Amino acid sequence: RNSRNVFINLFVLQKAAENDNKIDENVDPSEAISKANADIKTPLVFGDIAPNRKRNAVPCTATGCKWPKHGSYVYIPVYISHKYSTAERNLIIKSLVSFHGPTCIRFVWWNNHRDYLYFYDGSGCWSYLGRQGGQQLVSLKKNGCMYLSTVQHEVNHALGFHHEQVRSDRDKYIQILTQNIIAGKEHNFVKVDTNNLGTPYDFNSVMHYSKYAFTRNGQPTIISKENPSADLGRATTLSENDIARINKLYQC
Repeated sequence: RNSRNVFINLFVLQKAAENDNKIDENVDPSEAISKANADIKTPLVFGDIAPNRKRNAVPCTATGCKWPKHGSYVYIPVYISHKYSTAERNLIIKSLVSFHGPTCIRFVWWNNHRDYLYFYDGSGCWSYLGRQGGQQLVSLKKNGCMYLSTVQHEVNHALGFHHEQVRSDRDKYIQILTQNIIAGKEHNFVKVDTNNLGTPYDFNSVMHYSKYAFTRNGQPTIISKENPSADLGRATTLSENDIARINKLYQC
């Protein structure tokens, strides 16, 4: 890959992200995703993850769905649908560039790359888990998903990361109140054999759902064992642990 083109791509992304946008960026991602996906017909798992095309293993990053690293950086080509307004495109770009400083992830414009992320105005907010190969859809509905935290959340899925509340050691930290979950939505709370990369359970992760996720009666579905009254899933940007996991997984 031509390094000069890579740096031109980065410069263009960064300059575009500096443009002012008037979209509200501060929102609980789980709340936004839940609302945007309420009537979705696409078969999703865990609320906003599209079933992987070729593999069911979790963590999939152990079976080939990490994005490749070239030198010091992981270059991930992106294509953003032109159906978005300038403000919406800039919000997506700003969210992508937010990964550049603290991690070795570098998003670049698609230029006939085989594998790339295609951001489009889909039926809700959702992504695949890890690199799938070829054109890989990331659905960001214009009316419902246009928030910094929501874009970061879906991009984290594309990098290979699952929701925090389903991680393998979650039972030490949270309790799932199944009696309050909407019938048929229990699968969103199934514990997964995740690779936690030696990082602590993080209530402040942008990947943590709210304490009322998929509630059928307005009562909590997820509570902290240490502090049952604590509010959960209110992150508006990547946490320190989110960043640490990316850097550990991709050996930044």
